[in-house]
Amino acid sequence: MSAVPAPDPGPDAGAVWHHGDPFGEQRAAADGAVVIDRSHRTVLSLTGPERQSWLHTISSQHVSALPEGAVTQNLSLDGQGRVEDHWWQTELAERTVLDTEGWRGEALLGFLRKMIFWADVTVEPADLAVLTLLGPGVADPAVLAALGVTTLPAESTAVALPGGGFVRRIPSTIPELDVLVPTSEAADLRKRLVAAGVRPAGVWAYEAHRVTELRPRLGVDTDERTIPHEAGWIGGPGVGAVHLEKGCYRGQETVARVHNLGKPPRMLVLLHLDGAADRPAPGDPLLAAGRPVGRLGTVVDHVDEGLIALVLVKRGLPADTELTTGGESAVPAAIDPDSVPPADAVGAGRLAVERLRGTR
Repeated sequence: MSAVPAPDPGPDAGAVWHHGDPFGEQRAAADGAVVIDRSHRTVLSLTGPERQSWLHTISSQHVSALPEGAVTQNLSLDGQGRVEDHWWQTELAERTVLDTEGWRGEALLGFLRKMIFWADVTVEPADLAVLTLLGPGVADPAVLAALGVTTLPAESTAVALPGGGFVRRIPSTIPELDVLVPTSEAADLRKRLVAAGVRPAGVWAYEAHRVTELRPRLGVDTDERTIPHEAGWIGGPGVGAVHLEKGCYRGQETVARVHNLGKPPRMLVLLHLDGAADRPAPGDPLLAAGRPVGRLGTVVDHVDEGLIALVLVKRGLPADTELTTGGESAVPAAIDPDSVPPADAVGAGRLAVERLRGTR
């Protein structure tokens, strides 16, 4: 089937949306294996002996001594602790590779270069394409042979490929690999994977998977007010994008204050939508009794779950609240109760304040 381009304008403009059978591609990702070209992402390369210690001081993750093959998420925050940039970070062969949303690539490159000052580090665009493999079939010997590896890497780790580039494993409920290879070799690798039984799929299949994983996307599931706690990005290397036991980075005060004294104003949850009506759009409000209680992010049709979305809603909103979307379409909606994060434990700072007030 011919490739259908992703919506333009949109965050995936220039990529393949599907190859004629989007639900069949999703089913193949669940039962077999698919390969998705995500080369519209921007990839950057950091070299130099001080790259880790330098990046540690300007980002939210603990990356000052990442071991060879480590994979993690990371953030750049503004002075109020709001998320400006999100990227995946891979440490391999004395090089740190970052990949981020294509529309934020130039901005992230400019920010990193501006922050170098006297550090011995060089930041350059990397000519690497991003292919993502999904499904239990990625562990088949024929697929591994096509990649040039003998076994799957452990979650949150990467291994080098013989012809350059690397393969990394993303934490997920089904096997998920990102393969970053020189752009000139991406087409040949894709052909080898298809010959090994991997089905070509578009970014629709990836987005449907990502939403069910509750994995937010910068600029789609976040807005200009989003702080890391709201998006579920709290956690050390291999777990999240913010390490709570490091400091001295922009926005750290807000991260610590919310963790110790309060609760984030919003939470990220999975939303089920009535697929019979017109589709709501990212950025549309979510309403309860006519009042805004949230903001829609990614909206996608899933082969099993129907029309679903990620949404930032007010912290503590009961999962059984009757909801509708705003915007141009009023669509009935319901929060998936299994997606609601657990109630936050009382932080040490808040506990001390309550004891002083005699309320605990």
